[in-house]
Amino acid sequence: MSERRPAVDPFGGFAQGSAAPEGVAQRSAAPEGVAPADPAALTEPTAPTEPAAPDPSALVCPAPIPERARVLLGHGSGGQLSAALMREVIAPALAGVTPGGPLNDAAVVEVAGRRLAFTTDSFVVSPLEFPGGDIGELAVNGTVNDLAMMGAQPLALSLAYVIEEGLPIEDLRRVTESVARAAKRAGVRIVTGDTKVVGRGAADGLFVNTAGIGLVADGVSVAADRAAIGDAVILSGPIGLHGIAIMSIREGLEFEVEIASDTQSLNALVAAIVAACPSVHVLRDPTRGGLASALNEIAAASGVGIELREETIPIPGPVRAACEMLGLDPLHVANEGKLVAIVPAASVEAVLAAMRSVASGVDAVEIGRVVADHPSMVTMRTIVGSQRIVDMLVGEQLPRIC
Repeated sequence: MSERRPAVDPFGGFAQGSAAPEGVAQRSAAPEGVAPADPAALTEPTAPTEPAAPDPSALVCPAPIPERARVLLGHGSGGQLSAALMREVIAPALAGVTPGGPLNDAAVVEVAGRRLAFTTDSFVVSPLEFPGGDIGELAVNGTVNDLAMMGAQPLALSLAYVIEEGLPIEDLRRVTESVARAAKRAGVRIVTGDTKVVGRGAADGLFVNTAGIGLVADGVSVAADRAAIGDAVILSGPIGLHGIAIMSIREGLEFEVEIASDTQSLNALVAAIVAACPSVHVLRDPTRGGLASALNEIAAASGVGIELREETIPIPGPVRAACEMLGLDPLHVANEGKLVAIVPAASVEAVLAAMRSVASGVDAVEIGRVVADHPSMVTMRTIVGSQRIVDMLVGEQLPRIC
């Protein structure tokens, strides 16, 4: 039989007729005007219960906790949760109808003896218009760039809208005119499309889907699994601009200098790279998940390590300051007009010269090397000489970035 514990009154003392434990003072009776507690209601304290697990779908900012029953915003981050969704749900379900291999920005299929790159993308960025661009321009540039990351030059795009009831017609007109301007700059045609309208609350103004095809030049073979030990890692310019631009307008943040998105098409830059180095191994645009996630995907697909040098990575001052204020890592912040090129070491100078001759690559710089150490992992040599692991983005630091 367990030892009987003294009953506790509602004010933290011990009930009348129950001795306090040795060394513990007896509390006085209930204060005047307050009815004493019913002795029948005074029972032994119960053991504390375990707190209920949080409901992941109710979290304001989805935390990086294991969640296998429902989709979180973090599954769209381009980081670890996105990779898990593809690896554990989507890829197994499609295993019988896909060619397999590394996950590239576009597929390459052979048609009548020619190699065509084919890709599709959906855009849900909020707000629809932001410093430096809008959802229409973003859709064109994003799809053109996915084709370019396979070494292809774009031929044609499709354009599909999912429109929420109540969207101002003038907003739709502005976005569509922006689509036309971006397509003209990239030298690509919009050849087909579709529109759907859903009820109020079933979308957030406007969602855009684009698909594209492009022609891959003979002799060019670009893929995420082709990085080789000794290769150089080249970045086309400063990182973090798009993500911070979206955050600044969404959250009402003001900086001394306006930060604008870097959205732009990169097919002209890729043409210059391929002309200088037809044997370029990997091209990647570090969009969702930022530079860190893109490089981790390459390292994992190729089974190699990548070592960066911190002092060489261009981060604009306003972006660095905003990240420090908000507790973000610039390497995880999204970009929409930058690329990473992994090329043989012997071609570095030729590739850099070619990139710097194009407006979208004037700030190109070598930021690291592919190494045999720590395969499938990215590390960075810091400015103080230490080395740290650069991991993929966990969770979602800013939903609906593109």
